Amino acid sequence: MKRIGFIGLGIMGFPMASHLLEAGYELTVYNRTTEKSMKLQEKGANVATSAAQVASESEVVFTMLANSDVVEDVIFGENGVVEGATDGLIVINCSTVSPESNIKLHDKLKESGIIFLDVPVTGSGVQANAGTLTFMCGGNHDVYEKCIPLFEAMGKKHFHMGDIGAGSYTKLANNTMLAINMMSLAEAIVMVAKCGIDPETFVEVVSGGGSKSAMAEAKTPKIVSRDFSPNFKTSLMLKDVNLALDLAKDISVVTPILALSKEILNIGVSMGVGEEDLCAIVKCYESWGMTKVR
Repeated sequence: MKRIGFIGLGIMGFPMASHLLEAGYELTVYNRTTEKSMKLQEKGANVATSAAQVASESEVVFTMLANSDVVEDVIFGENGVVEGATDGLIVINCSTVSPESNIKLHDKLKESGIIFLDVPVTGSGVQANAGTLTFMCGGNHDVYEKCIPLFEAMGKKHFHMGDIGAGSYTKLANNTMLAINMMSLAEAIVMVAKCGIDPETFVEVVSGGGSKSAMAEAKTPKIVSRDFSPNFKTSLMLKDVNLALDLAKDISVVTPILALSKEILNIGVSMGVGEEDLCAIVKCYESWGMTKVR
């Protein structure tokens, strides 16, 4: 498979599409705002005027979009993927949506002769740029194996998790840990800052023990430098936490710490950090503790 389509060129999608180009694939891209499409055109991508055109020119189409409503509109709406697809097209949804949404997409696309994989990713814009994402696939195993070279062009690891929906189940559990880890970092780093301890030295200390955290290592430099430019927006984490809580309710799993994390994220969004990086949630703790991490 050489002709690849990519729809959604945001913080994650743009570098992912760039890596496919660098790997030598014939790439057709579509984004509702054209600025990022033009940047990829300069690198050799073909810029489509609709999702339907992307589908008509591709063997595999990736979607990396904000939520399930946008995904469904891009696939089934006017000039959507279905309008331009031929039998056997593979659609790979890397967006973080509910498992139910991906199962529904799979079933509807099957009626049109389109193959669907549910493949969210771990990592933020940092990992997307570095080409070190991890792909979690739900869907037909043989189709997954055919797409492995594409995953390897954009990431470091890939796993087949099970049937359609399994990728999303895995992603929501992953982001449950991610949200809680961010809260634990924010609480601890504000605590040591108020005690006069250097936060970066603190993270070095804890990296040698059971409190070691990839979140702490990635986010502490951003917090200390007051760089809240988004690698993963706070508002998107709130969206994912809501999806995880819905899942937990459906399967009768009690998640009290996740529920508290949701409330803190809600506070952060109401304070205006929704479009900033997730680590901007530290501003809530700084406000409550009447101190600032530097």
